[in-house]
Amino acid sequence: MKCTTKWTNRQRQWGVVAHTVAVLGLVILTMRGVTLESVGGWIGNPLLRIRRVEERWRGSREKGYSGRFAWRTGWEWMRRSWLVALARSEGLMVLALLSEQQAWGWVCLLPWVTWLWKGIGVGWPALGRQPLYGVLGRMWEESSRVALIGLALVWLGQQLSELSQDRVLGLAVGGVSVPRVEVTQDEDDIYHVRLRGEFELRVDGRVEFYKRMLVIFLGHLEVANERRGSRQTRDRRMPFVRQEQMAEWFGVAQPHISRWCKYWLEQDWQRMLSQKWGEILTEEVRQRVIDSWVNFPWYSAQRMREHLRSQGSRITLRQVKQVGRESGWTRLRRRLRERYQISVESFRPRDEWLVGQLLRQMQSLVEQLEAGAGLPSEQQLEIADLKALGNEWPLKPERSRQAWPWVRRVERWLLGQWEGADDGTVCCIYCGTTDVSRKSRQPRWKRYVDEQGQEQKVAVYRYYCHNPACKYATFTHLPPNLLPYSKWTLARHLAALQSYEWAHSVYRCTSQMLGVSKMTAYRWVSGFGYQLLPVAALFGVVRSSGVVGVDEKYVLVPKNDKPEGKMRRWMYVYLAVDCYTYDLLHLEIYPFNDKQSAQAFFLALRAKGYHPRVVVTDMRVDYQDSVAQVFPKAIHHECLFHALQQVREHAKEAYGTHYAETHPHVEQLLTEIDSIFDAQTKRTARQRYEKVLAQRETFVAETSEAAPLFDFLERHWPYLVNAIESRIVPTTNNATERVIRFFTQHYKTFCGFESIQSAQLYLGVFEKVYRFTPFSDDAQKRIRGKCPLELAGYEVQKLPMTQLFRGLTLQWPASAFQELALDSPGQGLVPNG
Repeated sequence: MKCTTKWTNRQRQWGVVAHTVAVLGLVILTMRGVTLESVGGWIGNPLLRIRRVEERWRGSREKGYSGRFAWRTGWEWMRRSWLVALARSEGLMVLALLSEQQAWGWVCLLPWVTWLWKGIGVGWPALGRQPLYGVLGRMWEESSRVALIGLALVWLGQQLSELSQDRVLGLAVGGVSVPRVEVTQDEDDIYHVRLRGEFELRVDGRVEFYKRMLVIFLGHLEVANERRGSRQTRDRRMPFVRQEQMAEWFGVAQPHISRWCKYWLEQDWQRMLSQKWGEILTEEVRQRVIDSWVNFPWYSAQRMREHLRSQGSRITLRQVKQVGRESGWTRLRRRLRERYQISVESFRPRDEWLVGQLLRQMQSLVEQLEAGAGLPSEQQLEIADLKALGNEWPLKPERSRQAWPWVRRVERWLLGQWEGADDGTVCCIYCGTTDVSRKSRQPRWKRYVDEQGQEQKVAVYRYYCHNPACKYATFTHLPPNLLPYSKWTLARHLAALQSYEWAHSVYRCTSQMLGVSKMTAYRWVSGFGYQLLPVAALFGVVRSSGVVGVDEKYVLVPKNDKPEGKMRRWMYVYLAVDCYTYDLLHLEIYPFNDKQSAQAFFLALRAKGYHPRVVVTDMRVDYQDSVAQVFPKAIHHECLFHALQQVREHAKEAYGTHYAETHPHVEQLLTEIDSIFDAQTKRTARQRYEKVLAQRETFVAETSEAAPLFDFLERHWPYLVNAIESRIVPTTNNATERVIRFFTQHYKTFCGFESIQSAQLYLGVFEKVYRFTPFSDDAQKRIRGKCPLELAGYEVQKLPMTQLFRGLTLQWPASAFQELALDSPGQGLVPNG
């Protein structure tokens, strides 16, 4: 194996010192003007300077100084020649460090000993001319040269030795140093892999499985034809890397490595993949974890691990997660938590999930009905599951409200679908069949109050109904103007409806005018609201301009089953209005003002047969996804009035109520925003919009609270620009606001509904009254004197309901009834009197 030598910290410090001294010497020589070629170290010798010194020495000797030490001459020679000793000493030091011969570091002093020896000889000429002194000086000089050459040879030999080792290693693994992998397969389907050259593995030690696979890989490495004295493995191999060595490298006990190798040979992958150290994930341990988790399905993995630990188990958190993942419990628990509220107290479906599933199924059914396709069996099963789930939890659909039989007869008459009554035939008042027979020969006397307030009586008979589908076996046949279980005639009931709704009255005043109690007046009026107006059933087609405005109105409903909270007593009435005919297409009340309520409302509107081209809303973000999901082809436009109003609200929040006086530049910004939507073309609007957004950084740098203003404008911009250059998209949602004001005029007379059921009854009454009531004479010329149904294109002028809400009473001219009788298939149902 290749060994790499590394210097110790002390060696590196000596190397730094040696190089620093060498660099300083070169800098000093350069500053003195001495060329580098003149200080060649071992080959450079300043002979001229020595000769001059020798001449001075001879001169001094001739003058009588032969026996004295010439300090000045010796100092001059040593000052001139010390750089040579420094260079030689530096060279010896560098070679000693490179060759890692720290014990021979003293040889770097030999050049200095030689320099000092010669300096003494120059300063003391008598001593320097002695033969022994000269021999010793040459020995010192030759020893330093020998040391230099020897250290150089040692370093060169080391380099050659490393190169030869690399060469030998390359020959041992195949004779080439290029990495190479060979894979062959024998007859027993055993793969033989040969690795040649130098490779490197990078394995993430944080992943336990990766570490185990690396141990298995190293344990399979073998050297061909190797014979060792150690024992063989279970599969009779002699691994190149021993388990004790791997245990030291990876910090794992050797028995664990042996156990992993056993799992590999036995192909026990469950245990091989186990994340456990102390306790192996046997089938018993797995079953114990699963059984405990079934008992506590709301426990997280951490809490389950603590629970098992309290029972003496040594299981780890990673093992608990592994058991949950491999058994499928983790996935099942995640799906259950999406659909159910799981806790110690309850295990019940989540309301939002169940409602979302029902809405999704409703949309799918509506799409299939529109396409004329049948219902697939798979979706029938899904719907059956959702129904069964709703029955388990109090989310059952409300039963359809059954109207009183007399109310059905009155609605047939008011809305133009009535049946003849003077042709001598009698029909069941519940199912309408004519397969009836009289029950008795003796009549019963029915008492009633006529229009003059006098009590009268009339003979009536009981009949059998022979229709098997009819829930009622008998019924009483009454004259047209009389109602069962009431002494008051139909004229009084219609007068209560006309007085309360058309005159914007209250139940107390209506009851005083008619001479009945206020609860009686309430029952009479609410009896007309058991269902919304069936336009498709009445006219066979639905009409709309294609531009629908949607908005909501909050109402007070004290008695409801909403959870306790701040907004518990408030519910929300959603309205869909035709923006050009002011026709009320649909309205419904919902407990919550959220995305699911909006989606349910749009689905109900679509189920009625309306497919708007444009949907106009306010700035509620819940509408965006609902419109795109239910009406994907419709253009969603947001009211510009609400948008600009919201922009000013953001300005007040950021700069205060009096921002116009304190921050004039903010008022200028709002003016520029107003001008965006005054543009005649989208191109101009886009340019003005980009100009406003370019000021974001300036305003936000000044006041960070100004960021929501620009964010709001950027978020709603795609839904605000639709009205520009469009002939059908209105700029505002004023049509819907107008209907809401009309609804408020009726709603404020009693300031809230008792329950959601009474609210639904009243919404049915309001829809009929509004759609048949004509607009006043001071309204726009286009709609003046016409009701919304007339503006939508329906033929309603000859219906009694239309005449009732034009202010007429039941004592109508005979010509009106003649027209009704001529246009009807049978004789009209005319009230007595």
